[in-house]
Amino acid sequence: MNARTLLLPALTALLTLGCSSEDQLRRVEQEVGDLKLEVFKLRQQAEDGNRRAEAEQKAAQEARAQDRRFQADLQESLRQVQDTTRVLNNRLNSLPRAGTRPAAEAPPAAQASEDERAFNAAVLDYNRGNYPLATEGLGQFLKTYPQSAKRPDALFFLGLCHYNLGAFDKAQVAFDRIIKDHAASPQFLPAKLKRAQCLLKQGLKPAAVKAFRELVDGFSGSAEARTAQQELSDLGL
Repeated sequence: MNARTLLLPALTALLTLGCSSEDQLRRVEQEVGDLKLEVFKLRQQAEDGNRRAEAEQKAAQEARAQDRRFQADLQESLRQVQDTTRVLNNRLNSLPRAGTRPAAEAPPAAQASEDERAFNAAVLDYNRGNYPLATEGLGQFLKTYPQSAKRPDALFFLGLCHYNLGAFDKAQVAFDRIIKDHAASPQFLPAKLKRAQCLLKQGLKPAAVKAFRELVDGFSGSAEARTAQQELSDLGL
């Protein structure tokens, strides 16, 4: 038996082993590739799930914020309706009753009747949504009747007119005048709230936050304090 005869089986075994190792290596590489693909798919699914969860959370937060704003706007609209109702009731009470003859009016009483009519006319324009005309009427009222008991109400409606027209700086001036000159008026707290909202509309967030917190801390339990707290919550505070 020569050396060539002895080497042939050994070479055949080595070649067979080499081929087998290459096949195993390819299978391992294929399995690794499949695992990588599965990991990628799982990662994509996790990222998609996180994005959906974030979107749902954001939508829920926006819905809550929108609901709070709606409640605040609803309270403000209700308050404005109450103010208008009070004005109309005062107007009705000032009319002579059926079957009675109005007494002769002294000049001061006549002036009071005139300022009442002027104020009511301006408020009527406001209720109709004619804010420019209401602004003109309220401004004229304030010039003509500076001592009228209706002055705080006129200033407040004037501020609302400017606010609804987007002139937040002018609205703030009107509300500031109520806060400064008519602290005992029923319009004092509503004016403080609207002033804070004007500051926020003008982009003066730190000043607006301070004003809202003054209402929350100093007048807790009031409707204005609750609205101020909602505004702070909408700001994430």
